[in-house]
Amino acid sequence: MTEFEALYRRYARDVYRFALYLSGDRALAEDIASETFVRVWTSSSGLRSSTVKAYLFTIARRLFLDGRRRQARWAPLEDSHRDTAPGPHDRAASRDELEMVLSALQVLPETDRAALLMRAQDGLPYEDIAAGLGVSVAAAKVKVHRARVKLAQAGLGPGREP
Repeated sequence: MTEFEALYRRYARDVYRFALYLSGDRALAEDIASETFVRVWTSSSGLRSSTVKAYLFTIARRLFLDGRRRQARWAPLEDSHRDTAPGPHDRAASRDELEMVLSALQVLPETDRAALLMRAQDGLPYEDIAAGLGVSVAAAKVKVHRARVKLAQAGLGPGREP
């Protein structure tokens, strides 16, 4: 197994999950996760093992933000063009809960959402979160706290956070 294969196997699910919670869209999350690993594969700089996860999340977050900037220039399609057929994911037992969490996450400011996901979902230390977001450690802690408070106000208590 190559070093890249080991890196992919270890972090691919985490990167996908992070991208899913950022974007709220499964297909976009898959694209972001794939592109993240393409960028790592083609990068000429080496990775430091202590910050690999934060580095991957930073790449994924930048890809998400770049996509949002591009998407802002697009005109939305009318609802009549949407596919109304239910997909396989509609049959999943936890679909309603996932939708509720994704909706609540989309209300949060992007940096607060990213900070919360890095901390709650992946257990990153505040120092890595701060480095990934380009803010101070204190600001990272405040962002996580504010995001948790907003989710609690939306009916997602501490036991139901992402």
